[in-house]
Amino acid sequence: MLDQQSQDIVNRAISVATEQGFAVCISVVDDAGLLRAFLRMDDAVPGAIEVAIKKARTAALFRTDSAEIGARAQPGGDIYSLEGTNGGLISFGGGIVLHDPQGKVIGGLGISGATVEADQDIALRAGRPSA
Repeated sequence: MLDQQSQDIVNRAISVATEQGFAVCISVVDDAGLLRAFLRMDDAVPGAIEVAIKKARTAALFRTDSAEIGARAQPGGDIYSLEGTNGGLISFGGGIVLHDPQGKVIGGLGISGATVEADQDIALRAGRPSA
């Protein structure tokens, strides 16, 4: 993932979050889950920092949006306790997989600080602009 791509995603997320009236943390990671870009908007709650990073890492490491993982990571689910792996993961909305134009996974985007539904919407609109 190019640094300019990461910055473009962060800028789109800022725009969408501002439009919706939220202050969020925005995390972009590469396909190995390593941080490429991060921004905490003014007034975003500090607790959202780690959550945004973990949402992005979850999506990138498992090539699946965090909300989809959450459906299977509930007690009794086939991947219950997955959140305890890889230094801690997140299994609710706001983390999405990022792809290049050919569909190859290039990283993940994590948004945290709004409602779970708004985090997911901001992520989708910033990371998949045509979504």
